Amino acid sequence: MSLLKHRKRHHDRDARDGGHEEETLNGVVQAYNYSPKGGVEGMLIQEGDRTLQINLTPDIGLAIALAAGVGQSVEATVEPEPEAKKHPKGEHPVHRLVVLKATNGRMFASAGPGHGEAVTVEGVVSRLNYAKHGEANGVVLESGDFLHLKPDGMKRAGLQVGQQIRAEGRARPTPLGQRAIEAEIVNGLSLGSKKPPR
Repeated sequence: MSLLKHRKRHHDRDARDGGHEEETLNGVVQAYNYSPKGGVEGMLIQEGDRTLQINLTPDIGLAIALAAGVGQSVEATVEPEPEAKKHPKGEHPVHRLVVLKATNGRMFASAGPGHGEAVTVEGVVSRLNYAKHGEANGVVLESGDFLHLKPDGMKRAGLQVGQQIRAEGRARPTPLGQRAIEAEIVNGLSLGSKKPPR
């Protein structure tokens, strides 16, 4: 989906819901803003003679800074930043990122709560992914997409490296530009439980 179509779809939805209009900005990265803990929480871009601030979510701030360095052109779909209204003395317009496209074609989207977009994916298992306690909880495909099954789902599906799979589930972007997919069906096997990912 193009950014223009993405923006129009959200504009139509926001108009119905009485929400905020999104807009697309094209500019050159001037600098990045840091959080008190040292994370990347925003970027400054120059669009014509205007300096604009775009706030970033913690899950994608660093990845964007690595993909779109100072001096690079970017295209960003943004929405108004509610926090800016509470502090009207800001030095420039402040927005919140929805989608960003870097010059190398990489796309980044701010993730909302939970897993959103329904997807069907096919691919070959490149490696297993492990939970913090060391048990396999999913697989990474050759495309880089992460398919999350939980440990019980991994045991039931019996996925192995090199295996061809087809899966259905709900996806959200990862900080590295791929997708994290909460698997619901893998190779025809329904995983059933809709518990939150762990």
